[in-house]
Amino acid sequence: MTHHYTLPHGTTVGQLIHTATHCLQDAGVGFGHGTLDAAQEAAWLVLWRLGLPLDSALGDDENSIENRPVTPDQQAQVATLVEERITTRKPAAYLTREAWLVGVPFYVDERAIVPRSFIAELLADGGIDGWLSDTTRNVLDLCTGNGSLACIAALAYPDIHVTGADISPDALAVARINVDQHGLQERITLVQSDGLAQTPGPWDLILCNPPYVNSASMAALPAEYRAEPELALAGGTDGMDFIRQLLADAPARMTENAVLVLEIGNERPFFEAAFPTLPVFWLDTSVGEDAVLLVTRQALLELQP
Repeated sequence: MTHHYTLPHGTTVGQLIHTATHCLQDAGVGFGHGTLDAAQEAAWLVLWRLGLPLDSALGDDENSIENRPVTPDQQAQVATLVEERITTRKPAAYLTREAWLVGVPFYVDERAIVPRSFIAELLADGGIDGWLSDTTRNVLDLCTGNGSLACIAALAYPDIHVTGADISPDALAVARINVDQHGLQERITLVQSDGLAQTPGPWDLILCNPPYVNSASMAALPAEYRAEPELALAGGTDGMDFIRQLLADAPARMTENAVLVLEIGNERPFFEAAFPTLPVFWLDTSVGEDAVLLVTRQALLELQP
């Protein structure tokens, strides 16, 4: 059965965003790849399609970009993009080939997961600075995907060298585009590695946003998430398969005072069930204190059999 909806129309940018919002709501698309609701997604799609800055201030005053007129041709271009978003169920970032993280733009396509790690916030606002020192030099971004965290870390800490590692050659090809676009070729090395296998270190800091979605959650994900590489999402029955191996392997590849910053999203109950005796520090991000944790090398050594 074909779903009928009103294509975005309107004579101003604001009217286009308004009708696009209702289109996305009526079609029941899923969010979470850079936007949280239909209004944010509609604004992104409309502004991008019209070539307007994505950080444009939207509002009611007469100088607002929302009052800018649009031509019938521009209306048609927006309608085509919104229709593609609805019919393909692809995240908007795959249609625009662009994703923003803490105000930094990154290239992305279907070869890599859409970047949305909350670790980015901690790098940008100094949330882990208290755990680092003047000797923090060698940083590993494991499961680097499109390279966004590696780039943000390098931009945040001018004295470090970052290695971005991923099992997927496709993801690393996307990461290469971003490293080059941000001019970080001298400070970021990209390596293909299954977990820590090809990353001996030793590392002063390990960042990791791994596949951690448990199998029940995977089965329930909206289509937008199934458009992403499953390898970057699925973590086995309880979501902890990759993480078990990582925590076992990491201490031998860390310097004495090194720390591991690990994102686990909504899986804190599964993490605590899998590692009930491991002392960790839960870090505060925009979604609270359940999504990202920090663990020291010393604590990981005590986990060893």
